[in-house]
Amino acid sequence: MLSAVEASHSCAFISLRSNFEFWILMQLSINNLLPTYFPDTRKQTSEVWGKELSFSPGEMVKIVAPSGSGKTSLMHFLYGLRSDYNGEIGYDGKLSIKTFTAENFAAQRKERVSIVLQDMRLLPEQTVYENLYIKHQLQPYHPVEKIKEMAERLGIGSKLNSKCRTCSYGEQQRVAIIRALLQPFQFLLLDEPFSHLDNNNSMKAMDLMLEEAKIRGAAIIFADLERIDYFPFTKLYHL
Repeated sequence: MLSAVEASHSCAFISLRSNFEFWILMQLSINNLLPTYFPDTRKQTSEVWGKELSFSPGEMVKIVAPSGSGKTSLMHFLYGLRSDYNGEIGYDGKLSIKTFTAENFAAQRKERVSIVLQDMRLLPEQTVYENLYIKHQLQPYHPVEKIKEMAERLGIGSKLNSKCRTCSYGEQQRVAIIRALLQPFQFLLLDEPFSHLDNNNSMKAMDLMLEEAKIRGAAIIFADLERIDYFPFTKLYHL
């Protein structure tokens, strides 16, 4: 029979092993995916819709997606915000996210998948710092001091005490980028993250995201209207 100390150590080991397995198994796959509002003929011209694709941590995936091609829909599908599609999206190569409960999605988004949404979805009556601190409290990856460091790096350090509704779209976009980087993730989904930023600020934000992905060994799936030279993609698809 195990002593109390041995039992405690055994439980700790099992917990650590479970967390380790939770991280090493992550793979994101799509199979014959197509929004319900698109005709089947869209599969003929797309390198994503109707195809079988898989993505692993560490990959840099660029999806070139003209307006109206379903770019935001794809990001929402992968993150589990919408399910108005045919086909399958799987985590770990086998788990269809259509079978996920709210608790399943919460667990995935807490540890494995982060996103920069095109519409940002910040809390307008909270300050920039409060928006970021709330995210940090939910599932911290960095020490809290990193909030100010990232804000300064992206040029919004002076805005930390400003309510988000008073910030420009470009400033809000940088807040949304930092928010996505404050948690653990294996996949970072980007939906036009630089639509309100000039080229210089876009490159600064991209450098930060690439650094954070490298620290985690994570993948970035980046959907935008066109190719961007400063994103070092390892895979390129046209939606």
